[in-house]
Amino acid sequence: MRQFLVRRFSRETRQNIMWILAGTMFMALATNLFFTPANMVPGGFTGLAIIIKRLSAHLIDGGIPTWLGNLLLNVPLIIVAILVRGWKFMRRTFLAAVLFSVWLFVIPEYTLIRSDHFLVAIFGGGLMGIGLGLVFFGKATTGGTDTLAALLQKAFPHLSVAKIMPALDVIVILLSVWIFGIEISLYAAVSVILCGMVADRIISGFKNAYMAFIVSDKNREIADAIMRELDRGATNLKGKGMYTRSERPVLFCAVSKKQTADLKEIVYTLDPDAFMILNESQEIRGEGFLKFSREEL
Repeated sequence: MRQFLVRRFSRETRQNIMWILAGTMFMALATNLFFTPANMVPGGFTGLAIIIKRLSAHLIDGGIPTWLGNLLLNVPLIIVAILVRGWKFMRRTFLAAVLFSVWLFVIPEYTLIRSDHFLVAIFGGGLMGIGLGLVFFGKATTGGTDTLAALLQKAFPHLSVAKIMPALDVIVILLSVWIFGIEISLYAAVSVILCGMVADRIISGFKNAYMAFIVSDKNREIADAIMRELDRGATNLKGKGMYTRSERPVLFCAVSKKQTADLKEIVYTLDPDAFMILNESQEIRGEGFLKFSREEL
């Protein structure tokens, strides 16, 4: 059993590293091909690195590279976070921050879009969102404002991380207004919003499933069809109609997104008068869905 757990742990770790590797690559592509050439600040420490690059241009030819600025900002912060939160909690974030800087160094800066800031915001924000979503799916972050927000939350426990992070991003974008002007900063705000939407959609696409509650006089037949045709389990829950005061079993099951149409077809075919509630679930773990991970405990 111990050897099995070690092997499984190692496999999960390798999978997470692959997600983080791919995600940080997409983020670096968004930064070096869209944001940096256009002087557009996408919030967070990446945006601060772009600002530092611009401000240091008169001291160093070309300014401090984005990859170096990102590394110099993140590493001290993550070291502090490791001391506060522990290595186990921060190890993947440390890896993601380093890999992001490596990709920023490896991928050359190149101007794909020269004059259309709207396209830069759309494609840059979309790529950044894909990258962040993959990094989050690898159970990591890239450091930056989310790590800083977690540390600030320790000092100000009455504030949630979800409230601190947007405030930090707003501060970075306001700095960009002073450096690059308000017009391009407004486009940057669009990219930040789009990035969050895409990242959330990426995470949801991997994890979301649906749970169904079905009230029917043919719950036995419906359950058999679900197990036979969808290869999903079903559970009978005890229910009672408060109007009729009669006992009514409630069938409960979980299905993947692509199986929802088949589930509705099964219920409609067997009992057109059935009552069904179909809810999107943010995360379902167990047989047939996501496995429990010891790394998340």
